[in-house]
Formats: sequence, structure tokens, C-alpha cells
Amino acid sequence: MHYVYILQCADKTLYVGSTNNLEKRLHAHNNLKSGAHYTKIRRPVILKYSEKVKTYAKARKREAELKGWRREKKTQLINSNNKKN
Repeated sequence: MHYVYILQCADKTLYVGSTNNLEKRLHAHNNLKSGAHYTKIRRPVILKYSEKVKTYAKARKREAELKGWRREKKTQLINSNNKKN
């Protein structure tokens, strides 16, 4: 199983990524020197949205799709998901 996720950084920007281990990746974004430079300089980050996908290829495709969206559309996705929970 793979995940596509959206993080909110300390400066309120959004970051989209994908991984096969969401918990480990969140730890890396917030604590490790390795990983995405973008989030490393904007800590702490908060998980705002995630979705499961079956394959790595599908995760990368969905990640690219979300990265192409404007902030408003990403925010709508986050908000609609929060209403479901």
C-alpha cells in the first residue's frame, strides 16, 4: 500500500508527497536531516490529508496531479475529507 499526502508547513504553505510508510515519512519530514529540503526549512509540518493507493505508480501519478492543483483546490480536498471524519 502507498499513500499520497498533503502537509501544512509552519509558514502555512502546502506540500504534496507520496510514500509507502506514512508514519515514517512524517517523522522524517519533522525530525531528520534527510528528506525533502522544502519541509526541512519549514518545520513543524502537520498532516492535513492522506489517501491510500495500491501501487507506487498510482501514488506518483496522483502526487503529480495534486501538485498541479492550485492551493484553493487542495484546501477544498482537505476540507471535504475533514467533514467525512
